[in-house]
Amino acid sequence: MTILSRLPLSERSIKTVRILIILTVFCMIRLNGKAAEPGNDERPNIVLILADDMGYSDIGCYGGEINTPNLDRLAEEGMRFTQFYNTSKSAPTRASLLTGLYHQQSDLLRDTTNNLTLAEALKKAGYSTMMSGKWHLGHWQDEQGTPVDRGFDRFFGFLGGAINFFTGEDFGTGENYMRLGRKPYDVPDDFYSTDAFTDYTLQFLNNREKDKPFFLYLAHNAPHFPLQVPQEEIEKYKGKYSMGWDKLRERRYERMKNLGLIKPEWELSERDPIVPSWKSLSREEKEEEQLLMATYAAMIDRLDQQIGRLMDYLERKGLAGNTIVMFLSDNGGCPYDFNRTPDLPPGPAESYRTYDSEWANASNTPFRLYKQWVHEGGISTPMIVRWPGVVEPGSLTRKPAQLIDIMPTLLEAAEASYPDTYQGNNILPMEGKSLMPLFKGNEYIPRQPMFREFRGSRAVRKEQWKLVAERGKPWELYNIEADRSETNNLINEHPDLAEELESLYNRWAERTGARTNQEALEMGPNQQDRYFDYERERQ
Repeated sequence: MTILSRLPLSERSIKTVRILIILTVFCMIRLNGKAAEPGNDERPNIVLILADDMGYSDIGCYGGEINTPNLDRLAEEGMRFTQFYNTSKSAPTRASLLTGLYHQQSDLLRDTTNNLTLAEALKKAGYSTMMSGKWHLGHWQDEQGTPVDRGFDRFFGFLGGAINFFTGEDFGTGENYMRLGRKPYDVPDDFYSTDAFTDYTLQFLNNREKDKPFFLYLAHNAPHFPLQVPQEEIEKYKGKYSMGWDKLRERRYERMKNLGLIKPEWELSERDPIVPSWKSLSREEKEEEQLLMATYAAMIDRLDQQIGRLMDYLERKGLAGNTIVMFLSDNGGCPYDFNRTPDLPPGPAESYRTYDSEWANASNTPFRLYKQWVHEGGISTPMIVRWPGVVEPGSLTRKPAQLIDIMPTLLEAAEASYPDTYQGNNILPMEGKSLMPLFKGNEYIPRQPMFREFRGSRAVRKEQWKLVAERGKPWELYNIEADRSETNNLINEHPDLAEELESLYNRWAERTGARTNQEALEMGPNQQDRYFDYERERQ
């Protein structure tokens, strides 16, 4: 006979109800309503998802018309950043993301002596670490400094910068840089990289050590060129872009204002001078161009579906309630023109097409310029953080933040330390600032000033003022709070302020190994899309 059975009926009933309520509340808080897998470490799991070459306004919750219900749901259940910044280019973003340093300091992880990766730090702190997708760091062509060398227990993906989505062949060389761990991976006939990265992600999660929290870095290559996706996805978007890029920019601009992502006083930047008006195109040109954008949209749609697969898995396994999920893109929309197969429609494996500056200008609505520039169009990314019980669902933050803030944030969340030395080497201190107070709804002061430099395009931002320049060109000055679309250059009105900001920039550049203003001025002008020399820039 139990203690409860010896109590009077009414008292026993009350006692039972109280116990059941306590147990139910506990389960709802800890397990998000699901039966969790066994484990005794209550630190949060971490899922870091990186898209490739996706613009600021492409997904639904950032003003886009592309069908992204899973990312939109992440936004509804988490926090969106309106001012989160990457480095404007693929490998530099990945280096800063994984080290908490400026990319110049780690030399894109080719220097292994002065830095510690997020995977190495979390592994040292007792996390299982796994990666699926695009690496593009270290001496990847010589297979030195690969993910399994830099702290990841498991890896599936490709080592280079771009691949054929259906064959896995490297875009630049045609070689097979697909790897499972250290071993070459033979691509099956039914391969599609966006799906395969998710397949192996779920396999890694199933086979992980269940008594440890995990860190998953899922680095998709979608929607990076070439424009390749199963035909059934393209069919969803055929005819959807018949209005052209000019109307698309206007429609996204209005939605972004309605969503509170941009201020009404920020103007829609003018169409890039290199981009013709949609009305000036012939009927045949319009048909071809709208198919390019439809294929690009289909790639993002497929990406969203795979993110949905991952989130469904976390929920089924009772892991979603104690998992931090972050989503962002490595740079703005890509203007490059690599139409190697101009006579083939985009989509299939044999087609190598891009959507070029015309549609990239729309992807980066309402901002100027693109990938590889450090104007807002090149460095602004959607950033979504979902963390049940910590981050307020449906919240929006206007505080500026950047890649170097992610590592200190996640180490704090994981209760992991950052050492002074690693493997016998003195390592550089992290440059960023933890976003944990912001996640918890507390007062947060962003790291100031903020710096950018990529191949001579450079910028420094202090509070609302941003000094920015293309390589080979002089400074421009903008009040980002009043004019984030960078349409009103105030350099002539505030020469003293520009001089102060330039001094800050040069001191930072000399400290980190970035190009100084004078060095950047001596470089040739930046090259856009159809004038872009891929072979030279790949060196």
